[in-house]
Order: sequence, then C-alpha cells, then structure tokens
Amino acid sequence: MAATIKDIAKLANVSHTTVSRALNGSPLIKEETRRRILDLASQLNYIPDYNARSLVLRRSYSIGLFFTSISKGTSSSFFADTIRGVNSVIGVDYNLLVRGIDEYDDYSSIHRKRFDGMILMSQSETDNPFVYHVIREGIPLIILNRQMSGHGIVNVLSNDKEGAYTATLELIRMGHSRIALIEGVEGFKSTQERRDGFLNALMDHDLPVRGDYIVRGDYTMTGGSYAMEQLLALRESPSAVFCSNDDMAIGAMNAIFQQGLQVPGDVSVVGFDDIGFSRYTTPALTTVKRPIEQISARGAEYILSLMNATSCKEEQVLLSTQLVTRGSVSAPIHDRENRMRAPDCI
Repeated sequence: MAATIKDIAKLANVSHTTVSRALNGSPLIKEETRRRILDLASQLNYIPDYNARSLVLRRSYSIGLFFTSISKGTSSSFFADTIRGVNSVIGVDYNLLVRGIDEYDDYSSIHRKRFDGMILMSQSETDNPFVYHVIREGIPLIILNRQMSGHGIVNVLSNDKEGAYTATLELIRMGHSRIALIEGVEGFKSTQERRDGFLNALMDHDLPVRGDYIVRGDYTMTGGSYAMEQLLALRESPSAVFCSNDDMAIGAMNAIFQQGLQVPGDVSVVGFDDIGFSRYTTPALTTVKRPIEQISARGAEYILSLMNATSCKEEQVLLSTQLVTRGSVSAPIHDRENRMRAPDCI
C-alpha cells in the first residue's frame, strides 16, 4: 500500500496539516521541519494525491490554451510553435487543455474550478465575448497575438505591421514595383496588421496600390496556391508577392512552378513567420521571423506569475520581428537585363 500523509505525520511526530504544508512549500513551516518531512516522503516513496491536493488548495492544476479556431485559419506550424512555447515553461506540474473557442456553443464549462489560468492566442475581435466571460469568472488571463486594452490584461504580441513593412521594403529595394499581397483570414487581427504594413510601404515609396493585386487567402498552403493562380492569370501579373504567412508563400511558390515559371526569376516571394519548412524550400524562402514560440513562452511565464498573485498590472509586451533573407527574392528580370546591357561606369 502506498504511503499517505498520515504515515509521514506519524513518523515525523507532527500533524498531517504540517506535512501537507511542508509538501506544498508553505512558508509557515520551519526549514528544518520541511527538510525532515521531505526526506521521509522520499524514503517512503510517497506519491501525492493530486485530486485531494486540488480540493485542499482549491486548484485544478489545469491551464487552458485557447485559439480563436483550431480548424480554420490556424496553420499547423503556428499551432505547434504555440504549444511548444507554453509547454517549455509550465512543465509537468500543470495539465494543458488546448481548445478552439469556436468549438463551444456556450461557455458554461469555462469556470475557475476547471482552470487555474487561461492563455488565449487571440486572432480576432470575435474572441471578446469569451474574454469577458473568463474575466467575469475570475480566471487569470493572458492574451497573446492581439492587443486588447482594459481590464488589467497583459498582452504579448509581435509587431506584425513593422514586419510586413520591412518585407515589402525588401521587394521595393530590389527594384520591384508590381508587388502583390496574398492576405490572411478576413477578420483576423494579423491579417489587418500585415495589410497595413504592406500598404504603408507602397505609399511611402509612391508606388500604386492596385486592387487586383490584393487577393484573399486563408493561411493555408492550398489557399496560397489558389490566390497565386489568380494573380498569375492577370493580364499584367506581379513580379513579386508578399504572402501573409509562410504556408501561403509555400503554396504560392508551388503555383508558380506549376505554371512553368521560376522563383525568384519570374516572381519573387516573401513569407511571414519563418516556420521550420521555410529554410528547406527550393529556393529557401525569404520571410519575416515572428517569434511565436518566444511569445507563447513569455505568456506562460506571465500566467504562472499571475496565478500566484492577487492583481495584475495591465501591460503590452511587444516583441520585434526580423527579416530573414534567403533565396526567393531577386531583382525583376527586366532590371537585371538592363543592368547587363548598361556600360560599365568609368
């Protein structure tokens, strides 16, 4: 039979309450007593009863990791990086429940007895009713990926607008003027931020904004491929395309190859996120590195602190993006030909 707290208490000649407090790291227990109890627990191969522990401490030892949707608009790489970042921090002391908000008809099962804390990878303002419910339930909450002011919420996100601006600027710097955009899911905050960065770069450099060069995607490879087919079917197709994530960029590259064209010879392609596959495409994908794993890990650090605190100061943590230059971007063909014909400067 497994040892119990009462067994340890009898051997240590203390109350079972003292043993419980010592095992749970209570500051009320003297260090000498705590060490003696921990040594006995180790000798007896004591295994804590987490159900009983949860009842005593009024904790579920569960953290919720929620997305706007898992099935719509959340790429597998984004999903995996988020979970990896959170898991790297919370370890094995907590159970991680991963769900999509759109799976719920109502939020009656989301309450304090079930969740000690909540991390929301928010992709849309449609998440707001869920956020308000979590706040009303008194569940500690951290929001990733989207800024939401008020209610004392900590937001951890990347500067997507800046990243999209930098990516578009790289295409302009290489001599492109016919630059297209493959957008993300309509209504997602990331879609809006990356569109704004793209448009700002064009306007800042007096380049035209063409409506036919802005095509809706869905953050999937299939969506990127279909969007690229639409762009290639135009009478004057673009010489470069900025894709709102790497999955769509990979799909776009596939569509270009299917048409017998080359990347970057005929069309330059830039992505966003710097997923693991981006460095292994042929050519390797130039992209914007968005530190999703770092964002998620930072959010997990905040939620663990918040779960042990009585209040939280509202804060926005903005992490920078970085342009990663690889082989999918070059100067337009006509620019290269002109340079080859031009006489050498004397």
